[in-house]
Amino acid sequence: MEFSTWLLYATVAIVNIASPGPAILLAISNSVAYGLRRVVFSSLGNICGGALISSLTMAGLGAVLKTSSLLFGILKLVGAAYLIYLGIRQWRSRTSLFARHDAAAPAARNNRQLFMQGFLLALTNPKAILFFTALFPQFLSTKHDLLPQYAIMTGTFMVLSFCSLMSYALLARSAGAWLSGERNTGLFNRFAGGTFMLLGLGMLRLKNTAA
Repeated sequence: MEFSTWLLYATVAIVNIASPGPAILLAISNSVAYGLRRVVFSSLGNICGGALISSLTMAGLGAVLKTSSLLFGILKLVGAAYLIYLGIRQWRSRTSLFARHDAAAPAARNNRQLFMQGFLLALTNPKAILFFTALFPQFLSTKHDLLPQYAIMTGTFMVLSFCSLMSYALLARSAGAWLSGERNTGLFNRFAGGTFMLLGLGMLRLKNTAA
C-alpha cells in the first residue's frame, strides 16, 4: 500500500473513530466505574470485535448484509436490543461511579466480562459492517495483493480505535474525580443510560442503503 493512500485512509478512519458512539460511551462509563486500567479490557474486546467484522467483510459477509434485508434487520434488532439493555442497566444503577475505588475491593465486573462487553458491542453494530464494506474498497489497489492491504487497514483501525477509547477514558476519569458527588453520580448514570437507549432506538432507524 502506498504511504499516501494509507495516510488518507488513516485520516478518514480517525474522523469516524473519534465520533461519539456506543464504544466511546462504554469506555467512559467503565472508566469512571472501574478505573482506567480496566478499560483496557473492554477496549481490547471492542477492537477484537472490529477485527472480526473486518475479517467477515473480507470474506464477503459485508456484501451479503448490504443486499439482504432480512439479515440486516435481524442484526439491527440484536444490536439495538443490546444497547437498550445496557442503557436500562446504567439508568437503574445506584453505584457511585465517581467515587474512588479501593484497589483491594472486589471488582463489580471481572476482566473477561469487560472484554466480552466491548466485543459484543462491536459485533452487534451493523453500521460497523457497512462502514468497513464501504470504506475498504475505496483504498484497495488491484495491482497489489489484497490480503496484506486488508491486514494493514485492519491493524491501523484497531490501533487508532484503542488509542481513541483510552483517550476518552482518561478524560472521563479526570472529569470523574472533579465531579465527585452523589448527585452528579445519579445524573451521570441517567445521562449515560439515556444515551445508550437513544443510540439503540436510533439504530432501529438505520437504513440498509444498498438493499
